[in-house]
Amino acid sequence: MKNVKKLSALALAIATSSLLVGPAFADDLSANVSVTNNYIWRGLTQTTNEPAVQGGIDYSHDSGFYAGTWASNVQYGADDVYSYEHDLYFGFAGESGDISYDVGYLYYNYDAEAEFDFAEIYGTVGYGAFSATLYLLAHTEADEAEGQDFGFGKASYISLDYATEIMSGTELGLHVGHHQGDFAEAFNGLTESYNDWAVSLSKDGFSFAITGTDMDSDEPAAMGGYDNDEIKFVVSYGIDIQL
Repeated sequence: MKNVKKLSALALAIATSSLLVGPAFADDLSANVSVTNNYIWRGLTQTTNEPAVQGGIDYSHDSGFYAGTWASNVQYGADDVYSYEHDLYFGFAGESGDISYDVGYLYYNYDAEAEFDFAEIYGTVGYGAFSATLYLLAHTEADEAEGQDFGFGKASYISLDYATEIMSGTELGLHVGHHQGDFAEAFNGLTESYNDWAVSLSKDGFSFAITGTDMDSDEPAAMGGYDNDEIKFVVSYGIDIQL
């Protein structure tokens, strides 16, 4: 999805989810296009296990500031309530030796009928091949049901990631994440928080990942064609274009 949340169709949950890797430190404008057999976000399908075409535009400055936009087709159930996801984001990233950091704001926009647009602030700290990322709910236009709290910081996603080259330019990625809060449950169609994990291999724009969650088969998000309680296999290909 962009350098921030998805990086590519493999944006999966592997913040490879991005997961948060800031743009290269140069005054630069680039675009990205990718295709995937399944758009996975934090372990959950966003296309009822159907393919997605995705792409975005990124700007980065040598100061560490970056901004961008990214879009994908989505489908949440037979009625296809949402037809697209369009994200906007900006942030600041830097590094010193083996330590890196990235902080920013990410806004998720869906079509007019969805009424579930929301935004998060995020921060990541990396050391060598390891990184830890925290996303906090900033605000949303979604209405709270009785007993729910969609206030600032009342929903969160935390992930731990590891990425390393293993042979001939092939990158191995490992990811675990935890999503919790009333808004997280309402948006994902869940009754409780959950954990997700992923293992990926990437090379020359091609990515293959195995991803899963710990949710039960009786969760709403595991029914109706979502199968989010099952292990999923994701294949994607993406290209970057300098503008």
